[in-house]
Amino acid sequence: MKKSFKMFFLSVISVFLISTASCIAINVSIVNKSEDFIYRDLEKVPDSQVVIVLGAKVYENGQMTDMLHDRVDTGLELYESGKAEKLLLSGDHGQKNYDEVNAMKKYVLEKSIPEENIFLDHAGFSTYESLYRARDIFGVKNAIIVTQDFHLARSVYTARALGIDAYGVNADKHIYMGVRKNIAREYLTRVKAFFDIHVLRSKPKFLGDPIPITGDGRESWD
Repeated sequence: MKKSFKMFFLSVISVFLISTASCIAINVSIVNKSEDFIYRDLEKVPDSQVVIVLGAKVYENGQMTDMLHDRVDTGLELYESGKAEKLLLSGDHGQKNYDEVNAMKKYVLEKSIPEENIFLDHAGFSTYESLYRARDIFGVKNAIIVTQDFHLARSVYTARALGIDAYGVNADKHIYMGVRKNIAREYLTRVKAFFDIHVLRSKPKFLGDPIPITGDGRESWD
């Protein structure tokens, strides 16, 4: 009995150690493979087809959180500096009463950006889905991805693994509530992203007809 328990205990410890080592290795690989494509200085970012602004939480009244507001502002700075001719606002609009995408669109339109240059992805329910759909629905070949620092490595790694020539820009302009939780969660989310890309080859919940990023963004509006 004691011997069986000892073997079980050692097996559990071995699985734990192997899993932990694998998680660490995946995280290190994702960070290392993306770091050369991440920029803090907007002027040094290579020109691209499109700026992809990844969605984040909005309040019940439809107002953007600081995190999302900063992403959109950074995307606008890149657009207005001529780094890209199009904006792709990608987020969660899976329910009538929750809409990250149109919250972003409303704000961008207030900045007098031409309507035809604003593309919306209503089914960007995750980073992986946003970037997969950017490639397969919108035909994006190269892009500047805008998000917070904790999220950049995974975003850039995912895009490049999917075949998009992607660069990342840090949108941090505040100290955000709950950011420590996001950083901790990112450790495991990177592992999930690795499996989605390389093992499961997951598909987004929704695909659909092409809406070329070279065309008129209003074709993507609801």
